[in-house]
Parts: sequence; structure tokens; C-alpha cells
Amino acid sequence: MSIEIKKVTGKKDLDAFIQLHYDLYRGNAFDAPNLYTDELHTLSKDRNAAFEFCEAEYFLAYRDGEVVGRIAGIINKRANEQWKRKSVRFGWVDFVDDPEVSAALFKAVEDWGRAQGMTEIIGPLGFTDMDPEGMLIEGFDQMGTMATIYNYPYYPEHMETMGGWEKDNDYVEYKLIVPKDGMPEKYRKVSELVMKRYNLHPVHPKRKQVFGKEQYGRKVLDVVNQSFGHLYGYSQMTEAQIDEYLKMYFPMLDMDLICLIEDWNTPEHKMVGVGITITSMTRALQKCRNGRLWPFGWWHCLRALKFHKAECVDLMLVGILPEYQQKGANALLFYDLIPRYQKYGFKWGETNVEMETNEKVQQQWQYLERVQHKRRRCYRKAL
Repeated sequence: MSIEIKKVTGKKDLDAFIQLHYDLYRGNAFDAPNLYTDELHTLSKDRNAAFEFCEAEYFLAYRDGEVVGRIAGIINKRANEQWKRKSVRFGWVDFVDDPEVSAALFKAVEDWGRAQGMTEIIGPLGFTDMDPEGMLIEGFDQMGTMATIYNYPYYPEHMETMGGWEKDNDYVEYKLIVPKDGMPEKYRKVSELVMKRYNLHPVHPKRKQVFGKEQYGRKVLDVVNQSFGHLYGYSQMTEAQIDEYLKMYFPMLDMDLICLIEDWNTPEHKMVGVGITITSMTRALQKCRNGRLWPFGWWHCLRALKFHKAECVDLMLVGILPEYQQKGANALLFYDLIPRYQKYGFKWGETNVEMETNEKVQQQWQYLERVQHKRRRCYRKAL
């Protein structure tokens, strides 16, 4: 049967767009499906603050009346202006193993992007860097995380056979082995030197400080804005986005797994580094049928978050202000966090995505046993 491409035009279509991933990956041992409510929020033009500077269209592929593929086309105007590119992004791409389906989906985004004056298509990327990005090309037998994309091995095979696509950027991910006991000696030496020489210190905020007069939550995202600003495709978070992320994600964080670095040489104890980590939610999310917390998904998520019922900890956001990156502040983060990981019985940590060329980030793992176990690719095609 021929493939029919339809633009998402209403709530029923959007529900079908979100539902396809749950159907396609049901029972997969490695995929970490997002919660339905989070997906709905991100994709809704009247809810997601990124639509202040983004345009998007979503497309569904049908074969014989059945949904067999989906794709989003996104134009991030802020990123295009910052990076001097005319890019249409593709994201939220899923399809059955049929080259006719994938080709039709990408053509829909290419045609839309070309009509908007774009000269290239890149992805997978989301609206911003806070969304999952990069197509998995290595590590298909590794557990995914809630911050990343999992896809079947045939996805990159389709990209290679469609023609015209080239590598634009690769991300790597590391599995970090948590020491069974004690602190790696080099972390200890570097951290003690940093505290003495530069007067930098790790702190753990109370939950009331995140939203109270101290505004720790806003300061954290300000540090992220400043430390991530030079990275591939990044666009600065707006005030509306910061407010949105504070409301959506910070209430669920475990303050014991967050470390902030402050410069005590400054009167206000300036925040210069952040390490936001979280108990792995992958197994819990897999038990939320169709991404719903009800009737029983909430319990599995609560067990993971509150009781740390997982072997893995996810390093969600790690950022150090550029002027402090050569002062050993990164080591200080893990000098503080490793004993907490040991207390909760975590066996390893997931770094999530890092640009393969970002040697400064990768150097911060040098004192730990580690393995580079996943690789992701952002593709580019001229229009």
C-alpha cells in the first residue's frame, strides 16, 4: 500500500503522534519512554514556552489506515540567528522498518522547511537543548535514559540509504563505575586544593531555597545558560522557559543528589557550578503503560525517586562557568556526590550526551573507571 502523509491538525492527531512511540517500543528492554503529560506539554503550541521563538509542524505516516511513522519539523529562530544557519530541525522521529515510510516522512519536513526559506535540515534535535537529541548509532543493547532518545538499529541504516545525509555532529555517552567504597585519591587531592586555593565549596540547597528568596533554581539555570552557550545548536533559555522548567522538573528532584559549587570569595557566594543528578527512571517509566502514571505507574516512579530503587544514577545537568573550568571545580562536584552515590547503593552513573569534541567535559571523568558505551549522531542534509 502507498504511504499517506498527514499533518497533525488537532488533539486526536496529536494523541496519535504521541502514542506511536509507546506502540512501537512496547516491551523493549532499553527504551525509556517519556510520560504522556510531558510529551503533550512539549508538543503543545499553547504550553511550551519555546514557541516564543520556534515554529513547528508535525506529520504522521499512514499505511492502509494505520499509523506507521511520525516526525516533527522545528525551526528554532534564536538558534538559527545565533549560529548563522537556516536550519529546519527534525525530531520526534519514529517509523516502522520500511524505507518508503521513512523517506516520505523526511520529505514532508524537507518540503515544509524549504517553503519557510530554510537551506538545510538537521537532527534529531528538539526545540532546545533541554529536549532529547541525537540518533543512537552505537549502544543499542544499553539501557536508555529519560533525557535521551532510544531508537532501533534500522533507523541509522535508513539515514545511510536515503542519500544526501552527512554527519553534522556526534555525541558520546559514558558509563561511570561508582567506587564501591572510599574516594578516588586524585579527586580528593584536587578537591582539597581547590577549596583551599580558590575558596570554592560544594553546597546542597534545601527545597525551600529553590523557589524562595535565595532563588537557587533560577541561579542553577543561569549557570546552565552560561556554561552551555558555546555548544552545538544551543539557544539561551528565556525567562519564560526558566519559569517553565522550574515548575516542571525541580519539584521532583532529590536535593541530596544535587551539588552546587559556590565561590566564597564573593560576598553573595556566587554560584559557579551545578551538578543535577537523579536516580535512573528508566525501569519505572517502562512500567507506566502508554506513559501514564495511573493506575500503577506512579508507584514505580515514587519508588525510584524517593527510595532510590535503581542501580544507576543519571547525570542530568553538569555545568561549570567557563572562567572556573580550569580551577578543578568539576572534581569538587564528584568529591561531594560520590559518597552519596555509595550511600544509596548506585553501581554506575550515566553521563548522558556530550559532544565528542568536548574534551574538557570528558576529562572530568578521568579519575573514574569508565567506558564509552553509546554514540549518537545529528545528521545534516542540504535543501
